[in-house]
Amino acid sequence: MEETLKKTDEKNNKTKKGFTIFGISIYRILIYFIIYSILGYIVETVYGILTKGVWESRQSFLYGPFCGIYGLGAVVLILSLQRFNKSTNKLFIGGFIVGSIVEYIVSLVGELIFNVKWWDYSHMPLNINGRICVYYSIFWGFLAVYFMTTFHPKIDKLIDKIETKKSMKFLKIATITLTVFLFLDLSVTMFALKAFIVRKVHEYDLNIPNKEYVINDMYNELYGDENKANFINKFFSDEVMIKTFPNLKIQDVDGNMLYLDQYVGDIQPYYFRIFEKKFFNRTDENIIEN
Repeated sequence: MEETLKKTDEKNNKTKKGFTIFGISIYRILIYFIIYSILGYIVETVYGILTKGVWESRQSFLYGPFCGIYGLGAVVLILSLQRFNKSTNKLFIGGFIVGSIVEYIVSLVGELIFNVKWWDYSHMPLNINGRICVYYSIFWGFLAVYFMTTFHPKIDKLIDKIETKKSMKFLKIATITLTVFLFLDLSVTMFALKAFIVRKVHEYDLNIPNKEYVINDMYNELYGDENKANFINKFFSDEVMIKTFPNLKIQDVDGNMLYLDQYVGDIQPYYFRIFEKKFFNRTDENIIEN
């Protein structure tokens, strides 16, 4: 562990000439976000197969195998806990607190901006507004210990190895290219989600908060122009949206969860079924989705 800390310090000293955040270069942070977003997508995909028996999309963005909450969570853990690698207790407490804050903020932003619920812990004990609960906060604590002392150092070594073999310039170009792609992807995703949810609320008269504004103003803004409406319906159709975000849900004024795959006709919200899972309950979907 001491050797890992020494290497980290040496690496951070090399980046002090440029702009850094807590001693880590922006370029390195972007690499972390990209790598852990992809790894998060893989974890979520496997989890979906094991719990539901289907291969379904678990990505955060409309295009590409990225699960952004994992990338964000990893970056925040690295930045906030990098100096506590010698103390298991501090890592656990830090992971408990930092992980809970990240979960709460991401969930809150999803509700405020998109009016969607990324996950819901309201049926679990010791939860706060259904956004976080003590069980998953404890999980964040154990994860932080393993992540910071064992897993992340291996990822750092892999990045160093790639830099040596492919050169720093190559990796920086690849990182910047993917970052630009993710930014554009995020912008398109925000627009597509808004258009899809507004369309479903209008078509099924769903009783959500600010319903009149959504139906009268937002729907007319998006679908009032025929050319714009045709573009949206073609590229962000029900099939595209529900297969990309199969677990998308919104909350009505009574606090009930409305799963949007119920409002897309016979479209299957997954790519294909691998095996039958007879005892799956949606309230068990507590791992971060999308």
